[in-house]
Amino acid sequence: MRQPKVFLFDEPLSNLDANLRVQMRTEISRLHHRLQMTMIYVTNDQIEAMSMGDRIVVMKDGVVQQVDTPLNIYHQPVNRFVAGFIGSPTMNFMQGSLTRNGKAVFQQEGSNIALPVPAAVAQRLNAYNKPTVTLGVRPEHIYARRPAGIETLAPFKAQIEVVEPVGNEVFLYFSTGVSTQYVARIATDAPPPVGKPCELLFDTSKLHFFDNETEKTL
Repeated sequence: MRQPKVFLFDEPLSNLDANLRVQMRTEISRLHHRLQMTMIYVTNDQIEAMSMGDRIVVMKDGVVQQVDTPLNIYHQPVNRFVAGFIGSPTMNFMQGSLTRNGKAVFQQEGSNIALPVPAAVAQRLNAYNKPTVTLGVRPEHIYARRPAGIETLAPFKAQIEVVEPVGNEVFLYFSTGVSTQYVARIATDAPPPVGKPCELLFDTSKLHFFDNETEKTL
């Protein structure tokens, strides 16, 4: 009993308050490191999964979607469900089309957003010939100011709807002319004013593309 081959946890921290959850995550991680035994930990809290897991199994309706390390799942999701499930705030998704007149460009439906697709990303899309595609971009890859050292930035016009300070960063909720609301995670220095149009920037090297029908990553 005291030397099991595996520990099974089923949402053990779900009834704890926020501070105690953080403390217990640390305690369980410390216990795992000391005992060096396998722990299977079921949770709907992605922060617990990302911070505690060596490998994550993402499931949907009882079907395994992806098994990988936390960082690989975050940066290389296999489909739209995994991409939207991991990350807080969640990944932004846009419907649009790809045009190829010498260079690949993503055009969002119903807005003036036209994003050049870097050659390294466009090369992975060569075999895709369907009329529409889903673009995904994480909130931290959208900027209100041009940062130094990033050459793959594409500007676009946005309407700021909500500015949400959360301490060391700010969440910007914005629209682009379509009914969907999007979110950016930016630094706290001088966020743009609410209710006014402004220019934001996508890091196009961090774009994800998904097949509209299968929802698989392209």
